[in-house]
Amino acid sequence: MKKVLLAALALLLPFTAQAAPPFTFTEDKVVAKQKIYFDQTNSTQGELYCGCHWTWAGKSGGRIDFASCGYQTRSQQNRAERVEWEHIVPAWIFGHQRQGWQNGGRKNCVADDPVFRAMEADLYNLYPSVGEVNGDRSNFQYGMVAGAGSQYGQCNTKVDFAGRAAEPRDEVKGLTARVTFYMYDRYNLSMSRQQQQLLTAWDKQFPVTPWEKERDNRIATVMGHHNPFVTDERKWTLGYKPVGEGIVSPIPTRTPQPINTTNVSSTSSSVAIMGNKSSHIYHLPVGCPSYDKVSPKNQVAFGSEAEAQAAGYRKAGNCK
Repeated sequence: MKKVLLAALALLLPFTAQAAPPFTFTEDKVVAKQKIYFDQTNSTQGELYCGCHWTWAGKSGGRIDFASCGYQTRSQQNRAERVEWEHIVPAWIFGHQRQGWQNGGRKNCVADDPVFRAMEADLYNLYPSVGEVNGDRSNFQYGMVAGAGSQYGQCNTKVDFAGRAAEPRDEVKGLTARVTFYMYDRYNLSMSRQQQQLLTAWDKQFPVTPWEKERDNRIATVMGHHNPFVTDERKWTLGYKPVGEGIVSPIPTRTPQPINTTNVSSTSSSVAIMGNKSSHIYHLPVGCPSYDKVSPKNQVAFGSEAEAQAAGYRKAGNCK
């Protein structure tokens, strides 16, 4: 009984340190590794598209174990070997429904569109995957792919390059459908009738799995809300009208609290560390001359250097 309690406590502990949802895609990947998929490298479901096992490498990367899933490289060996983070609903797709993308592409959206940044950093939409399949899927919509044969050995995901469609393996069709419903619902996106018909069919054919429920609970601990299409609070039907509760302006920022820097060392946990979301560099209030020069729209505060580093930030080079 004691071992069971300790195991449950260990599972909960990684979530308690997360004070707010990630604000950037870079931060998102680190949080996803540390708090969502940290123990999934050798799990039954594996990564998204092929069910492969992997080993972690670096802050948010990993190396694919081909033997665990019978994977065979199609054309990109280096990319096939690495774990990449797939947006289940591609940034290209949701970005093209934002005016900022029309005015300057993804870079412009990241800089000026708080709703795009929220979508790009939404943990529900992120999943580790084989890099080659992630690249081949590109920004294609999901669809039924006929006649593709075996493109990646024993991996059952198929990509129709000419038809610009991707069909994931059966084991994750339900999950990808419910994540897609969530993204379109939360951010008030427009989905084609054909895509709705396909995904509602997958939703019915492939019900929520125990892992999908566990994933939802883990992400909810960080994001502060569940995917209502996993918890059965909502059901997507043809012609569904999105709620749009994720439309925010601006995205809340981590505002530093007033602090007294007198006799406070740069390693003290009470010091507010100022990060720059654009450069992913952080500054200390003592010894870093650029601490108060970060543009307000790029400011993100951390409680410690360790927290900043865990989010993928590095200390400014001009700090003494």
